Amino acid sequence: MSTSKSLIELLFEKIEEYSKTNYELIKFKLLKTTSIIVPSLISRLIVVLVFFFFMLILSIGIAFYLNELFNNLYTGFLIVAAFYLVIGIIFYFFLHNWIKKPIGDSIVKQILKQQ
Repeated sequence: MSTSKSLIELLFEKIEEYSKTNYELIKFKLLKTTSIIVPSLISRLIVVLVFFFFMLILSIGIAFYLNELFNNLYTGFLIVAAFYLVIGIIFYFFLHNWIKKPIGDSIVKQILKQQ
């Protein structure tokens, strides 16, 4: 009877060791994937922010230019705002195809590339 008990105890020890090792392996795989995806997303975010500030300053400059062109204080800003309204409506209707899908595909490719 003591032999069978020691075999069961040995089996439980092996199962516990396997579980701990498997947990550590999953943890390291997740860490590896995260360490690749997060810097990629941060670098893309920085590029988007720089582009955003470029577009903001360019838009203000175009608005002031149009103000001088039309000899009016607000016409240039209204034209630029209308332009962005049209662009916003286009993005709203095509958001899934132009933005959501490529970003999702990029993340999935990066995850699958690591395995």
